[in-house]
Parts: sequence; C-alpha cells; structure tokens
Amino acid sequence: MSGRARLALSAYAATLLAAGALIPLVEGVGWLVQAAVLLGVQSGVGALARRVPLARTLTVAAQALVTLVLLTLVFARDHALLGVLPGPQAVMRLGELLVAGGEDVGTYSTPAPLTDGIKLMVVGGVILIGLVVDAMAVTFRSAAPAGLPLLALYSVAAGLSDGGAGWVWFLLAASGYLLLLLAEGRDRLSQWGRVFGGAARTKGGLTDGLSGVSGRSSPVRTGRRIGVLALGIALVAPLALPALDSGLLGGNGPGNGKGSGGGTISAVNPLVSLQNNLNQPENREVMTYRSNIENPQNLYLRILALDEFNGSEWRSSTRRLTDVPDRLPQPAGLGGDVSVTEVRTNISASRSYQQTYLPLPYPASEVRVGGRWRYEPEGRTLVGDDGQTTRGAQYEVGSLVVEPTAEQLATAGPPPEELRREYTQLPGSLPEVVAETAAQVTEGSANAYERAVKLQDWFASEGGFTYDTTVTSGTGSSAIARFLRDKEGFCVHFSFSMAAMARTLGIPARVAVGFTPGTMKSDGAISVGLRDAHAWPELYFEGVGWTRFEPTPSRGSTPSWTRPEVPTDSASDAAEPSADTSTAPSALPSADDSCPPQLRQEGGCGPSQEAGAAAPTDRGTPLGTVLLVVLAAVLVLVLPLSPLLWRTRTRNRRLGSGGRTPADAAARTLAAWREITDEAWDHGIAPDDSLTPRKAAARIVRLGRLDTTAAEAVHRIAGSVEQVLYAPEPRPAAGLAEDASAVRAGLRGSAGRGTRLRATLLPRSSVRVVWAVADRRTALAERWAGRAGAGRWTARLRRLTRQHG
Repeated sequence: MSGRARLALSAYAATLLAAGALIPLVEGVGWLVQAAVLLGVQSGVGALARRVPLARTLTVAAQALVTLVLLTLVFARDHALLGVLPGPQAVMRLGELLVAGGEDVGTYSTPAPLTDGIKLMVVGGVILIGLVVDAMAVTFRSAAPAGLPLLALYSVAAGLSDGGAGWVWFLLAASGYLLLLLAEGRDRLSQWGRVFGGAARTKGGLTDGLSGVSGRSSPVRTGRRIGVLALGIALVAPLALPALDSGLLGGNGPGNGKGSGGGTISAVNPLVSLQNNLNQPENREVMTYRSNIENPQNLYLRILALDEFNGSEWRSSTRRLTDVPDRLPQPAGLGGDVSVTEVRTNISASRSYQQTYLPLPYPASEVRVGGRWRYEPEGRTLVGDDGQTTRGAQYEVGSLVVEPTAEQLATAGPPPEELRREYTQLPGSLPEVVAETAAQVTEGSANAYERAVKLQDWFASEGGFTYDTTVTSGTGSSAIARFLRDKEGFCVHFSFSMAAMARTLGIPARVAVGFTPGTMKSDGAISVGLRDAHAWPELYFEGVGWTRFEPTPSRGSTPSWTRPEVPTDSASDAAEPSADTSTAPSALPSADDSCPPQLRQEGGCGPSQEAGAAAPTDRGTPLGTVLLVVLAAVLVLVLPLSPLLWRTRTRNRRLGSGGRTPADAAARTLAAWREITDEAWDHGIAPDDSLTPRKAAARIVRLGRLDTTAAEAVHRIAGSVEQVLYAPEPRPAAGLAEDASAVRAGLRGSAGRGTRLRATLLPRSSVRVVWAVADRRTALAERWAGRAGAGRWTARLRRLTRQHG
C-alpha cells in the first residue's frame, strides 16, 4: 500500500473513531453505519481524483460535489432532479431538515430519537468533518492541523451528551488522531529512503551512525511515547476538575451521593429543561404506569421540590442522603384524622428518559426499585448514586392519597417554628409589589387556607393571566414582578409567583417539579410524555402536611379541597374528563394482583411491557440501494468528465519523470513530442504524420500563432526528436516538461474562449481511446475468431475520426 493510500485510510479511520463520541447522543447506531458508507465513497472519490491526478482544489471540489449528491440521495431523494441530482428543491429540503434538526436538538434530551433532522445533522456532520480531514491530511499533506476538526467533532459530542461522551470515546478519538500522525510520519520518512536513526550499536559494541534502522524507527518510537504520555495526561487531568451538573427532566442529573455512608444532594435548576420539554414538537413518551387509584387526575409524578429562593432563582437545598428504607416514614405534619388511602403504582421508564431523580407519586410510602438509589428525607425523593439513572427503570411505588377537607385546612394550627422560618424566607431584592399584590388578592381572608385558595383562583381564572410557553423563563425577583405586570407565562411563572406570594403572607411554601398524570393508552396503561412536564406549588398546613395547589390555567387538575361544595363521589369527573386533564385505569392488571412475588420475579406471570419510545418503523434506505444509486451518481458525474480526466492523466504520465537510461531518455523525448502534438490537436491543429518533426513544429507555430517563448520550446522539442530518431548517439535533452508546458500555455493564450473550453472538457485527442479500443477489438477478433477484414474496419474508423477531428 502506498504512503498516500495509507494516509487516506488513516484519515477515514480517525474520522469514524471521533464520530463514535456521537453515539450517546442519539438512539441506535444505524446512522453510524450509513455515515461510514457515505464517508467511504467520499474518500474513494478523493483517492481517484488524486491518482489522476487533479489539482488539489479540484480534488476537494469533486469530493464536495459527490458529498452533496450523496446527502441529496439519502435525505432529499424525492425532491432531487432525476432522483439523484441536487436541484433547488432538494437544497431547500435539506435546509428544512437542518432547521428541524436544530429544533429537535434543543427540545429532546439525550439520547434523542433519530428524527430525519437529527440524522441529517449527525451523518452530514460526520462526512463534512471527514471531507475537511481528508483534504488537510491527504490532499494538502498537513495531518497535524487535521486534529482541529476531529477535536471539534468530539467537543460538540461531549458538550451535548452531558457526560455521555466519556473517556472511552475520548481515547478512541485521540487514538485515531495519533494513527493519522503516524501514517503521515511514515509517509514522510519513506520519501527519504533509509532513516538516520542516530547511534545504532553494532555487534562489536561500537556505533554506526549511517546504519539503516531495523525494526521500528526511532521517530516512530518517539512519536508513540509522546502519544501515550499525552493520552495519559488527558485522561488523568479531568479527574481533578469539577464536573458539571445537567438537566433535570432529561439527561443526567447531579447524583453526588457517594457510597452508602451519606452524601449530599446538590441544587439543580430545572427551568431550561422544563420549558424545552413543553415546547417540543412531539410529545415523546418518557414513561408509562398503571395504578389502582380511583381518581387518577390527582396522581402527579413528583421529581423533587425547590425550597430555596435566593432572589435570582428557586433551587433545591443541599440535603443529606440516606439509604432507602423498606418503609418510608410518615409524612411530616400529617395527622391521623385526615382521610388517607394507600395505592399501588407500577412505573416503567423509557430508555430514552435518563435523569437522576426517580419520579414518584407524593407522598410515597414504599418504593421497590433495582439499582443504586439514595433517599432524601426532607423532600421524600430518591436520587441515583454513582451514575444511576432512570433509563429503562421499572419499579413499584406505594403512595398515600391524602384527601383533607376544607374545614381541616381552614382550622390547621400554626406550623412548627423551625419549618415556618425556613420555608417563609424571602430575599431582600423581592419587589414590594409582590407582597402588596398578595395582600390585595387575599384581602378579607380569615385564615391561611382561604388566602391560599384566593391566590390559586386569582392566578387560574380571576386575574386575567394567559398561559404561554414561549415567554422567557426566569424565577428571580424581577421575573416575578414582570410576570405580575405582563400576566403571561407558563407553569414555572405561576407556581413560583404563588409560592413567593404565599411566603409574604407567612404560609410555608415550596415548588414541586415533575409530571402531570398523563394520557390513557388503548391497552389501559397511562402514557407520560415530555409535554406533561409541570411545576406546581406545595403549601404546608399543620395536620395535613405539604399540600398541592394548581394555579396554572389549562394544566393539571384543580385539587378537590380547593373547590367549594365538591361531592365526595368523583365518578362524574372520571366519566367526563376535560381536554386538559388526564385519565387512568381504575385498577392494576389482574396478573400483577394475582401473581405471587416469587413467581413474578422468575418471569412466570407472562411478558412484562417495557415502556419507551416506539421503535421506528422506517429503517431507512437499504444499503444495497444506496450503493447502486451512489454508483449511478458517480457514473453520471464521471462520464461527462472522462475525456478531461483521461487527458489530464495522459499528460502527467508523458511528462512525468522516468528512468535514467538512454532508452528512457529517448522515450521521454518522444512522449513530450506526442504531448505537444495532441495539445495542438486539442486546439484545432490536426496532426500531419507526413511532415518531419521540424516542419510539423513550424506548422504548429504558424497555425497556433505562438509567441517567441512557445515557438522556441516547440523547436527545441522537435530538435530533440530528430536527435532521437536520426543521430548515431543522441544527446539527452533536458527541460522537456517545461517546454511542453510553455507550448500549452502559448496555445491557450492565442486561442479563443470557446476553443479553450473545448480543449479542456472535450479534447479531440481523446479519440485515441477509441482507436485503442478498436485495436484491442481487432486483436481479439483475429485471435479468437480469425475474422479477416477487421483491420479494414479499424482503418476506416481511424480515417473517419481524423476527418472529423
């Protein structure tokens, strides 16, 4: 294998290894196989163009053109000209897919579903980076700068994957770059012949500085040592750097608890993820569940509570973590006279849903889940430990349905002083308009319960607020004041503003983040999608505990204890659900109820349904079809350019360096003469075999209107040809390639634009290919069939082509 071919293969491998860092970003790896095929075609076109050889810029242009055709074929085939060529409609289609892909990237959490837009971005990005790497490392012979696009590819993947692009992907990407550098080093060293490796020891112990280096060369050994050292530093250094937390409703959360002996939960700001989930174009399923709760409209799946307001944001306080108990303790503040029902819920999280906090109905009393989870008592939440996430988790939760009456809430006693002090803290930066508005809205209320209900009703219906998910999110003091003024926002604004206003009234308040109940499926399960992401306030009442309120209009369900004169039988609500609420089955499937726990663990209760995003039904274009269409596209592009490619190849072969024997010198002279004869033919001066070289040179000078420099070059080559043909001892000629180039420049300079264009794209001398095919056919015919007269057809073909040349 030649040095350049080895370098091209290394560039191809380096790009694919760096592209591996994108695998954690999307579901499946089929896109990588498709990218590898397209990248291979692109690299093959570059190898063919360099072998012709074409100019460097033309090589890159040819690869870019083939890349555009490939992308059109795969992603915009229905909009392309003849199903292959990238016309205006195909380009517009590719642009639409890129815009859609950008929106999908902003709305989906990793690993994202492989939508058409995301697929175009990852596949197109890989082959675009491959084009840049191939151009820099192979075409322009600069492998070191080619590491920049490889680094960009890995950096983008690492930045979007929230830690998914770990050390393995970095090691693969770095190994590909080192492989590329080693290939370039070998290629450069091979051009110097035997390597001077320094003082190589001989058998006698003495050194011989001019001895060839056997085995691995010293530069290669040094390069490998440097590469290993650099990789080691790159892998060890990040361990000393702090990690970054990620989103709450999608991607990995912080999960800072370590081991089983403690740990803490750090603060998380979920606003960006929550708003992105609400604005996504597709309500992608993140989990399904089945429950035996009578009124599923109250089954909110709670992730965590934000209980600290510092003036710039609401956040979760730093809390101690403990082991998950078999039975969770009694909820704080819940008295024995409040109606409580325990229900069971089986939840299955999709493999595309990956975050650290486990969604649970509140308040949970028992959780059966596999994996490494920790318990935070204050918020009654479960947090993944040591990288544990919800990805594909299946778990069973026992939870309490607390149904206080309005009277119980109205007669609630004062909260504990420590709890009241913590959950009524407000920053000094909170504008006075917040407290003033809270006092105005709740004027005339007799107790904290009436104030809370008035705040809820004012936000939900009486205050003139509009639900809008496109409003810029924010939970700071200025954001709350702006929301009260503009009266436009989504659940984040409603819940955080109500919690802040409740605190100004002395009511302990915090904000819960999670999901609304979801939507019933045809099989009886309930599906929860990313659009069900929600935030709601929780207010504390002694004897009841933390109690949910719903100030956001058109979202969730209004709690029964905040509605006046609500009948105890909620069958009518379940029979006629509103468009904004969700329904659920009335009981768990019989298999879960009747199957013994041991048999259930052994899989004897029948197949279990695993929730998750539905598998894509479109498997993409078959590989065989892609290869056939790619071959057809290459033929469509190459056939019109075949005369140009053949002529360029022939010129480089004739004027290239050869051997040093007298026979080789004579062959180079005759080849140079044939080259200027064909060049003149391409520019309209047909060859005349009856003329001597000297007269033929004069004819070319006269008809081609050559200047002095080109004319002298023609005559020098003609003189060299006479030396080769007639001199007893021909003198070797020098500068034949330069003279031939001067003649070509002179012919092009004196010709018109149309003549130059035809000489480039449709050179007349390319008819020699037809002659060669005819001669080959004649030889085969005479050998195998013994047909006489085939020579006459060849001669006739030669005469016809000469006449029309």
